[in-house]
Amino acid sequence: MNLKYLPESERPLEKAIREGIGKLSNAELLAIIINSGTKECSAIDVAHNILAGFPLGISQLGEATYEDLTKIAGIGRTKAVRILGVLELGRRISTSMPNKRPLVESDKDVAEMLMDNLRHEKKEHFFTIVLDSKGHVLQLDQVSVGELSSTVVHPREVFSIAIRKSGASVIFAHNHPSGDPSPSKQDIETTRRLVHCGRILGIKVLDHIIIGNGRYISLRACDDLEIFGGSD
Repeated sequence: MNLKYLPESERPLEKAIREGIGKLSNAELLAIIINSGTKECSAIDVAHNILAGFPLGISQLGEATYEDLTKIAGIGRTKAVRILGVLELGRRISTSMPNKRPLVESDKDVAEMLMDNLRHEKKEHFFTIVLDSKGHVLQLDQVSVGELSSTVVHPREVFSIAIRKSGASVIFAHNHPSGDPSPSKQDIETTRRLVHCGRILGIKVLDHIIIGNGRYISLRACDDLEIFGGSD
């Protein structure tokens, strides 16, 4: 039985979309991975068979081998490899985060993070860098790609990822295809607007870095622009 033939209220995929993936049980998560059951059992039934084969719990499933899985009723080669693939991906994610998150302590750190990728771009790329309370990068999000001379940036897109990640602060960055990082009037006005929106949302805007060809400018460091205000 394929999951699509189950009543809609019982389909894990629809439940995940409706309520969020975190609301799914272990069996429902497994059912999404294996996708289909057998002539006698639904994918949910097969998922319960899998869990029953590992009585010590989900951590024991994390140590499963190909041979362990293919012994379970309803699990063939493809389903076994799908499950192992998800388990391996989870292991790789857990070992790469969060201790290796980049730490941003200065505008130079941001410039070094982006310079090599942006210095030769022919269009403007606008990024939001979301930081936790200690300055570690939670997310580097490309908000928009503009034309050669301008990038249209809306606060909704700029702050949405910071809100979802519960970020403490953000840094904005974009490149100038001309290679000259000198801020334009639009750069300054856009930054002022975003700083104002950040105050309303309770998300501190630390800086806006403009990347050129081998050079960069921090708008925070441009005291004469008075963009960020003394309260920050």
